[in-house]
Amino acid sequence: MKVLVAYKSKTGNTRKVAETIYGEINDDKEIKPIDQVDSIEGYDIAFLGFPIEKEGPSKQAAQFLKKLCVSGRKVALFITHAAQEDSLDLPPMLAKFEEAARGANVVAMFDCQGELARAVKLIMSLMPNVKYRRWAKLDNSQGQPDQTRIERARVFSRDVMRRLHEEEDHVKSLAEYLKEPAVA
Repeated sequence: MKVLVAYKSKTGNTRKVAETIYGEINDDKEIKPIDQVDSIEGYDIAFLGFPIEKEGPSKQAAQFLKKLCVSGRKVALFITHAAQEDSLDLPPMLAKFEEAARGANVVAMFDCQGELARAVKLIMSLMPNVKYRRWAKLDNSQGQPDQTRIERARVFSRDVMRRLHEEEDHVKSLAEYLKEPAVA
């Protein structure tokens, strides 16, 4: 199985998760920044990672997802954000990534908290939007992703690969079964 791990990272959070996912894969694999990827053709699965920006994928991230996520391709998304994972604000933001990747078969999605950059937090605290000022004030993302979240990324990677290998083995078994002559 050939696997690509590609990511966009501004502060290092998404890169850290990408490297963790990559480290758990025992197949033919490649890791690179998303802007170095022209196509995911030739890969059995692509793990694609992005940070949340402005409540969803950045315009560039959405364009990459729409370009890369075409019919017949399997992708697993991994998303980093400053919100706590149980935040009610988070599901609609994550849904925007799935929507941008809808052309492909999205087999799994992982998200975890990453540290909000100080400069971004300062900007958010000064914005006229009350919601952003509240988020900046409530920010508790320092030191994220921590070891617990990194371990969750490891488990995510192993689970995705295990399911793909099981699917591949099932297809091979079925193909062998269909080749066998009928016994009368």
